[in-house]
Amino acid sequence: MGGGLHPDYDSDISTLSTESMVEITTTRAAADPANIATPLESTAEVPEPHEEDARHRLIYSKSKVYVYPTAYARDNIPGFVALVKRESINPTYLLAWIPESLLDERGREEWDKFVRVETGMQSRPQATNPGSNVEEDEDIVLIDAPPPKGESYAFSVPLTSIYSIIVQTPTLSSWYGSATINLINGSTLPTLHFHDDESRSIQLSTSPRTSPTSTWGGEDLLQRLRNYSNVLRSTLEPTLFLIDPSRADIEAHTTPIFSDDAVDLILAQSSSSPIPPHRRPQRPSSAPNSVSGSHSPRARQSILHETFAPSPIDPNAARNSLLTHFSQITRATRHAAQQILSHPLAKPILPHLPDPVKSLVHVNGEWASWVEKGGVGEFESARVYLARWARVVAEAGELSRQKEARRLKDPTDSSEETSDLGVFELLASTSNLPTPKPTRNPKDPINLDTWNQWLSLDRDAKPSVSFDDMRKEVFRRGLTPDTRKKAWPLVLGAMAWDVSNDERKSMWERKEALYYKLKAMWCGVEEVYNREDIVEERHRIDVDCRRTDRTHPIFAIPVPEGMDPNQQDDSQTASNEHVDRLSTILLTYNIYEKELGYVQGMSDLCAPIYVVCGGDEALTFWCFVSLMDRMTRNFLRDQSGMKKQLLTLQQLIAVMDPELYKHFEKTESLHLFFCFRWVLIAFKREFPFDDILRLWEVLWTDYYSNQFVLFVALAILESHRDVILRYLEEFDEILKYCNDLSMTIELDSTLAQAEVLFVSFAQIVADVDRRQAEEAASSGIGLRWRGGGKGASPATNAKPPVISDNLRELLETGH
Repeated sequence: MGGGLHPDYDSDISTLSTESMVEITTTRAAADPANIATPLESTAEVPEPHEEDARHRLIYSKSKVYVYPTAYARDNIPGFVALVKRESINPTYLLAWIPESLLDERGREEWDKFVRVETGMQSRPQATNPGSNVEEDEDIVLIDAPPPKGESYAFSVPLTSIYSIIVQTPTLSSWYGSATINLINGSTLPTLHFHDDESRSIQLSTSPRTSPTSTWGGEDLLQRLRNYSNVLRSTLEPTLFLIDPSRADIEAHTTPIFSDDAVDLILAQSSSSPIPPHRRPQRPSSAPNSVSGSHSPRARQSILHETFAPSPIDPNAARNSLLTHFSQITRATRHAAQQILSHPLAKPILPHLPDPVKSLVHVNGEWASWVEKGGVGEFESARVYLARWARVVAEAGELSRQKEARRLKDPTDSSEETSDLGVFELLASTSNLPTPKPTRNPKDPINLDTWNQWLSLDRDAKPSVSFDDMRKEVFRRGLTPDTRKKAWPLVLGAMAWDVSNDERKSMWERKEALYYKLKAMWCGVEEVYNREDIVEERHRIDVDCRRTDRTHPIFAIPVPEGMDPNQQDDSQTASNEHVDRLSTILLTYNIYEKELGYVQGMSDLCAPIYVVCGGDEALTFWCFVSLMDRMTRNFLRDQSGMKKQLLTLQQLIAVMDPELYKHFEKTESLHLFFCFRWVLIAFKREFPFDDILRLWEVLWTDYYSNQFVLFVALAILESHRDVILRYLEEFDEILKYCNDLSMTIELDSTLAQAEVLFVSFAQIVADVDRRQAEEAASSGIGLRWRGGGKGASPATNAKPPVISDNLRELLETGH
């Protein structure tokens, strides 16, 4: 949908060269229909003054609009997007982006003009009709000519030279919205990214004293453009906005797209409709047009924009009514069941009922909480509600089954596994390979005495166990809380393992000194501490740290008396020494890692390390550096690392559980966005804090795989596959369901399943390789994938799965 001159563009176009840029001006065709159909013709222009002689009037400005030259946040270039009026006999309106560095070169006075216009826009009324000149009665702000295209990514182009703008709204996966400008000549300008959390105008618009008119910066820019040009939103591609479209473009991009019930609505209006009047569908009332266009679908706002005022939305009355009645039926059924089961005649049958049904007698504990807070009152999808109900019943049934199995188990029978995992069936039924069993024993963690014995107290002695054996034991058993401070630096690689105690101590002293040297580069150095880029990083880090793990005792801050903690603004909460130290560590990392810098989400990873290290800054810093060496790809600006991991997980599901893969394909969920947060911050928000410590030390061992986190994600999906397959038929439902799993996942059984899944996967890969080698050696005699003997089942003759390079990387271990 990019730029390009449309053959039917109904205006005359000519070019005017100046010393700084080429201007494309448009002379509109006459109203005579005959003129509209004429070919393009060049027309003579009234001579314009030179660029340096013309007055340039700033009519709109917005700060903190970035260009991303590379994938690293450190290279991002902040600037101002502006609308400029070049005054002459035929005024020209320019859309410009000017980097802050160029404004600095022009002096403080020029910078203040852009800031003054930006902040002033919040107090002046906006025009509601396109083409109205809202700036005529305002104070004139004259600026130097905008820089030409190509200088430090800066550009200034006439609105008449813009063909379209592709607007991407903020989402959960992309915090900042963007706008890509396509020109009539076919070229594309650098994509602009709106950092609204830093922009002065958006911050002012969300003030209690103002009435916000837009939800994010790109939408605000489109509003302003409508004052000076015709902006048409495409019905074919909702993210595409055409600027002064031709007649042919208007016809192509305003084609109505009918909904699935359009035919029913048409029949409902017919007097001869076969549908009875009381059964006919009612035409939905039209919602007021949003500021982004009349065809705007309801966009999902990012977490960043939750504090912004939402766009006017017309609630779906039918949906609300339906789910309200569904809620009433559910509660009425529950109360009826309570009355029946509480009757004295029902007592004899109660012992034979499933536990969830028995719990309805008194309705207490977790089941009652779930029924009351199950989300029906929030108008969730009925299928999500049923899926959650099925999950609760299944979990209760599994606990009852395990309890009964332990009670009836024959001590001499060793055919059944004895772990808490239960009977695990490998879902990829294309293999006749034996099902492996988990080896973890988390009930016997490594204590401090055992760890000290491994390291020995002799100054010249090296550890008594190998690094591989240490990793194996940590994976199988985990660590006690008092052991972690000594063990984590060695597991992570922040300290060397296979050296003597004296060597390790000497190496650590050098690292500790280096940390304080890095800290001294900014702490107490006013010219660095108050440098603009450092001030921005300090603000981002400070806000993130105040929000991180606020319920943990170390980071908890008492709420002032009389204040509702739920209404407290995270970014304005009070701090304490531990929050300040965490900020110090992350700002020092920003200085240390110049390529990547600080990225949102890192505070979530650093906080648990800080707790385990007992507030030791240097120890926390180097452990965090080692962790980020493992996870840098998660935080690349272009998200290439996350995309590759989710693609690998998708391929892994295809091999291990083809049925689940096909379901995700059918529901358009193969992007696995519901797993994004799991992988990004290693399940930090899916498990309680203490469980996260146990999970991370298992992941860091790389005992089975460098990417064992993907097998943990697969194990969670496999645990809930039956519910997903049976009840969840839309991507939004799967996303909601998976998000609701947070803080409900049992860690040890999940790790046991992840281990079984990895070993099964490794067996499948080895078997595929063996079969392929046999085929190659058989001189063209085809060998079947799984046997093919007389008693072979159809599953055993299935085509072998494709093992991609990404999947083979899962077998790599050790860093």
